[in-house]
Amino acid sequence: MKKRILVVDDEPNIVRLLSLRLGANNFEVSVAYDGYQCVEVAKQELPDMILLDIKMPLGGGIKAFETIKNMDSTKNIPVIFITAFPSVEVKKQVLAMGAEDFVSKPFSSDMLIEKINTIFVNKANKSSEKSGNSTEYGQNPIKAY
Repeated sequence: MKKRILVVDDEPNIVRLLSLRLGANNFEVSVAYDGYQCVEVAKQELPDMILLDIKMPLGGGIKAFETIKNMDSTKNIPVIFITAFPSVEVKKQVLAMGAEDFVSKPFSSDMLIEKINTIFVNKANKSSEKSGNSTEYGQNPIKAY
C-alpha cells in the first residue's frame, strides 16, 4: 500500500513541485495551503507523514503542528518542517516539540525523498521491535501456527 503524504505550503509552486516528485516516488499526495486546512485534512485523511511550511496564513505551521500533536488521531503522524526562513532557534524549537526533521528552502528534492524514506524505515523498525519481532535479549523468533 502506498504511503500518503500531506504537503502543506502557501506557495502553489512548492506544492506542485513536491506533489510531482512525491508522486514519481510512489507516494500518494494530499495538499493544503494554510494551517487551518492542514489540520482539517490531517484529521480527515490521517496521512502517513506531513511536510509542513512554517510561515503560512491561518495559523501557520507551528500552530497547526501543535494542534495535530494534541489530537489522539493525529499525534503520531511524523512531520518534517520546510521553510524559507531558517533559523537555529526555530529549528531547535520544532525538533524539541517533536518534529522529525527541518529542511530549509531551497532544498534538493532527492535529499527530501531520502529523509522521508529514512523516517518511514525507522518508524517500521520501531513498530516491529514493539510488536515482539525482535531477537534482542535472547528471544526466540519462532512463531506458533
